[in-house]
Amino acid sequence: MATGGPATAGQVPVKWRCALVALALLPLSGTVRAEPPGKVFHIAYLAPAASPAAIAAKDGLAKALAERGFAPDRLVIDMQAAGGKPDRLPALAKELAASGVDVIVTTGFPASRAAKEATSTVPIVITNAGDPVDTGLAVSLAHPGGNVTGISDMAAELSTKRLDLLKSAVPGLKKVAMLWNADDLGMTTRYHAAAAAATALGVTVEPLGVREPDDFVAAFSAMDRDKPDGILMVTDILTILNRQRVFDYSAEHRLPAIYEFDFLAKDGGLMSYGPEGKEVTRRVAYLVERILEGAKPADLPFERPTQFRLVVNTKTAASIGLTLSPALVARADEVVE
Repeated sequence: MATGGPATAGQVPVKWRCALVALALLPLSGTVRAEPPGKVFHIAYLAPAASPAAIAAKDGLAKALAERGFAPDRLVIDMQAAGGKPDRLPALAKELAASGVDVIVTTGFPASRAAKEATSTVPIVITNAGDPVDTGLAVSLAHPGGNVTGISDMAAELSTKRLDLLKSAVPGLKKVAMLWNADDLGMTTRYHAAAAAATALGVTVEPLGVREPDDFVAAFSAMDRDKPDGILMVTDILTILNRQRVFDYSAEHRLPAIYEFDFLAKDGGLMSYGPEGKEVTRRVAYLVERILEGAKPADLPFERPTQFRLVVNTKTAASIGLTLSPALVARADEVVE
């Protein structure tokens, strides 16, 4: 019986029905994409330094995009890092904007600001940059405007949680020293959110803004004169590069400290609480995918992390003579021993 003739009204030819069934069976996250023939997407990852955390985030983005159906030979992700020198970021951002990249992904406020100032046309996806509205990177979280979208900071909620956790570790906590990069507007907004959360919890704040490595000496001297009950370190490239000094001071003076990202607790900090890195990477990949498919950053609301991790380092606790309650340790997603 012939199957190739015209169909009657309401009837679909057999060969078309087969094609429709095949399409229906494709997984939603499958590898078939409506890409221009031969198109290779170029994504730049702009970071203040090629730190292990930044490299892991860049590699994680490549993996997450592959899981969303982007073939490795159709995708190039290059990292451009400033070697720990934020003043190099504007030049790097201008080079990227002129190079014809499809998307710039940034980490940290200085990199995000540099990218935004370098181009008004290349889409930008920002992470770990403080409150994007307060810093002027976006008009609002729901309707960012311009060429920027990304992952929201959630500083107020997370700061309250971190201080609650620090109080669980140190029930008598009355004063907390806060270390942050005072030259980084994004981290300054995060510090203000943390200070407001501390005040609401009845905790006095000792503000210790630093701007360069030598400032840590003055910050430690201030804590010597007026000893706090604990430390909260706001994370940017300056505090990351000087994290061992903070670990050593905390250990020497038996001061409990909480950090924002799990690698800091694994490196020797007492505890950390913050967004699950893999989930953040998946949300970045989603935004990048939407942009590569034609969506405008102005129309893409900022994503909010929904998964968070508590990491406690019992070895560090023992070294400062602190006994963490079994209930706190049981709440941890990871325990470093």
